[in-house]
Amino acid sequence: MLFGPDDNLDPAYKYTGWYLHEAGIYETLFSLDEDMNLVPTLATGYDRVSDTEYQINLRDGVKFHDGTPLDADAVVYSLERVMDPSNSRHGELDFIASVQAVDDKTVAITTKQPHSPTIACLVDPLASIVKPGVDLNTTPVGTGPFKFESHENGVKLSVTRNDDYWGEKPKLDGSVLYFVPDSMTRAMQLEGGDVDIARGLPQSEIAGLKENSNLEILSMETMRENLLYVNTKKAPFDDITVRQALSYAIDRQQIVDTALEGVGGVPAIGVFTSKNPWSDNDELEAYDHDPAKAKELLNNAGIKDEDGDGWLDFQGAPLDVTIKTYTSRAENKPSAEVVASQLEEIGIKSRVEVLDTGALSSDLSDGNYDLALYSWSTGTTGDPDYFFSKHFESTGAEAKKTGYSNADVDDWLNKARATFDDKERAEYYNKVQEQVHKDCPEIYLFYLNELAGANKRVKGYRLYPSSEINLLTPELSLEG
Repeated sequence: MLFGPDDNLDPAYKYTGWYLHEAGIYETLFSLDEDMNLVPTLATGYDRVSDTEYQINLRDGVKFHDGTPLDADAVVYSLERVMDPSNSRHGELDFIASVQAVDDKTVAITTKQPHSPTIACLVDPLASIVKPGVDLNTTPVGTGPFKFESHENGVKLSVTRNDDYWGEKPKLDGSVLYFVPDSMTRAMQLEGGDVDIARGLPQSEIAGLKENSNLEILSMETMRENLLYVNTKKAPFDDITVRQALSYAIDRQQIVDTALEGVGGVPAIGVFTSKNPWSDNDELEAYDHDPAKAKELLNNAGIKDEDGDGWLDFQGAPLDVTIKTYTSRAENKPSAEVVASQLEEIGIKSRVEVLDTGALSSDLSDGNYDLALYSWSTGTTGDPDYFFSKHFESTGAEAKKTGYSNADVDDWLNKARATFDDKERAEYYNKVQEQVHKDCPEIYLFYLNELAGANKRVKGYRLYPSSEINLLTPELSLEG
């Protein structure tokens, strides 16, 4: 695995829930299938009683790993702990006014106002259903097909089969998930037989791995994309013309062909991949690679070569841009380097600075950056509000980092959340996509292809386009 939890194993702590879902420990009330359809998991369904109230019906026969039956009180406990202001991600459920147990198998969720993405929000591993009354920091107790066995921080997480699982009985006796940040090491471990499955394989090694008759290499275009945050709070990036010029300067196909070896992604157009049912890419005019157009726009913004040295000047000095990125995703640094070289081709001095994730996050929050290359999953819940509210709403956590604020976008997002008509919602979300495409607070580079490998003894392993939280599933097995 690329990442793993730190010494806090609480699924409501930061993004720890993702890792523990991969391990098959925790589940949510609803989830997404391979086609991004919302499907009931620990719930059997729901009724929208009014525009602000939902009744969720729980599945019979579900037990926590310690044998305690799942009931409505556990669901109330699980959601309320996320809503607690002390949780750093409580804002993601702040649309909920209350969660109440109607009876043992029915939960009522009341929202503060009409909020159409409510059920989709319960797909996020943040909303994992946990056993009340245990120390979740050290002892995960969920309902999933595998039970927690042990954890070595930064090294591995071990699980064993849950023989009392409510669904299809797990075929594996257990598993060990190793957390290996270096992609080349993951590839070597797979080829050497040290592991049976490896995800996030380096693009450069795919051709060679395919020649190994013992391995199956899988690839799928996912809802994850790599993008540039643009610091719109800092001149000259506060000028929309400059941001558009940067987008025209970038050759996305070259990034895919070189940094991603032609196999690691698909050139981006807008926010969503065209495979996302909410995508408006067909109506967007792509920022095709056009250096002449980029230089024309920069010239219109007053950024031009004033002294004939080949570099474009801004406020009396060459414009010097730093692209910051982080180390834990192998494609980030080479992609940033390609972007930097493309900016230099039009006369913008550019360099890449690689930081650890925490340092980069701090710099973004402090506004201490020009451009930052990041990776985001846009399809975690299957609903566009998951990404849009974070990145484009004025109060969104990521919008605060870019400094983006647009009153029309805020209005469209509010209206999209307030209606339950999907056609009407799509119209609002299309407007949002078109506006941010024009405003360029973020510049979309490519939609990532998931590259994974498995020993051919592994059966039942599948890739999911919507997210990376599915790995240890009941149907996974190992022959021989």
